Amino acid sequence: MPWFSKTGKLSKTDVLELTRRAAAEALKRICPEPRKVLLLPPDITRAHSGAGWITEEFYRIFTENAEVRVIPTLGQHIPHTPEQNQWMFGSIPEAKIHAHDWRQGSKVIGEIPAGFVKQVSNGRADWAIPVSLNKMLLEEDWDLIVNVGHVVPHEVLGFANHNKNYFIGLGGKDMICASHMMAACCGIENNLGQLITPLRACYNRAQQEYLAGLPDMFFQVVMAYDENGKLGHTGVYVGADPDTYLEAAKASRAQNITIVPPLKKVVAVMQGDEFYSTWVANKAIYRTRMAMADGGELLIIAPGLERFGEQPEVDALIRKYGYTGTPNIMKLWRTEPVLQDLTHGTAHLIHGSSEGRFRITYAPGKLTRKEIEGVNFSYADYEATVKRYHPEKLQTGFNTMPDGEVIYFISTPSAGLWSTREKLAGTAV
Repeated sequence: MPWFSKTGKLSKTDVLELTRRAAAEALKRICPEPRKVLLLPPDITRAHSGAGWITEEFYRIFTENAEVRVIPTLGQHIPHTPEQNQWMFGSIPEAKIHAHDWRQGSKVIGEIPAGFVKQVSNGRADWAIPVSLNKMLLEEDWDLIVNVGHVVPHEVLGFANHNKNYFIGLGGKDMICASHMMAACCGIENNLGQLITPLRACYNRAQQEYLAGLPDMFFQVVMAYDENGKLGHTGVYVGADPDTYLEAAKASRAQNITIVPPLKKVVAVMQGDEFYSTWVANKAIYRTRMAMADGGELLIIAPGLERFGEQPEVDALIRKYGYTGTPNIMKLWRTEPVLQDLTHGTAHLIHGSSEGRFRITYAPGKLTRKEIEGVNFSYADYEATVKRYHPEKLQTGFNTMPDGEVIYFISTPSAGLWSTREKLAGTAV
């Protein structure tokens, strides 16, 4: 069971008070006088959750008596710049923040057997998943490890956070690639909004078998839109066991899944200070695809968009093969060495395609028409798009434009999931 939880409309002051309570509980339950503390927050794409200032508060508390280090759980995302670290984590010194190196900074400590993978995926995947994790996590003698995160619907794991911090956020290349391809084979719409996806079941097994001895805890937040369309904290869940995740995920499922009729036109904004690549900005596709009407259009306004992948080789992969649908990508995967090596990128190409069912249009701040259309998306001029739609004036939900066009506006797609009731037939809401 969780150590404690609090629900309802929570202010920043409330969340900081709960942060201090969580720190006190950790000292009582895990280590009364920690010498070395590790903080594991999400990366900058979750900055809107307050994870940065929550981590800063944990740092302030523990640094009084301990050496405290921070590793943003980047996965294979590009490391933060010093300026981004300061923007997200405030007063935490740059020297105390360490970038996860998914290629060279991890080591294999075991595997999730192929037989188990095949069983939980109903035969869709039949390979072992190596358990490959950050060396600093494994090799340092930590007295306390604090995971900070935002529980929200997720395209790979059903809901984000909890042991995702370890197995993707601090995962090595071999683990990330095998995991993402497994999830893609299971189907993105079979993952979204599920409490325990096949991959989550694999991670739960790996946590039990390989990480049971870690002195860790989880500080998880849930957020939702209020009656004015403003995103705010609605729950904090603190503990050290799987039930802590499940309680938060159930709350997120109840609050973050919006049932809508099939939507013909969706306008979504991916914030320019968080989303720089389609690798992360495509969350707008993942979180709305179950709501899109056949033949509809998803228009994504992305002022910070400057690349496709988070690394040069994945950027090149996306530019070469494009978001061309599952049948084509799976066919290429069987013959193309680069798609077999970078299977997390292969999975991303599958997730980012509409399968020809609806149109995806990007209005990017920094990519050209040729680049956008080259990966099989439609292009809209950024300046003309924001002049027409004025996102700062739109209300979350349905809006009617002066010329009579009806759109559905989403200001922060990464904070929820939108679906028709029929698409959620297998998910209790």
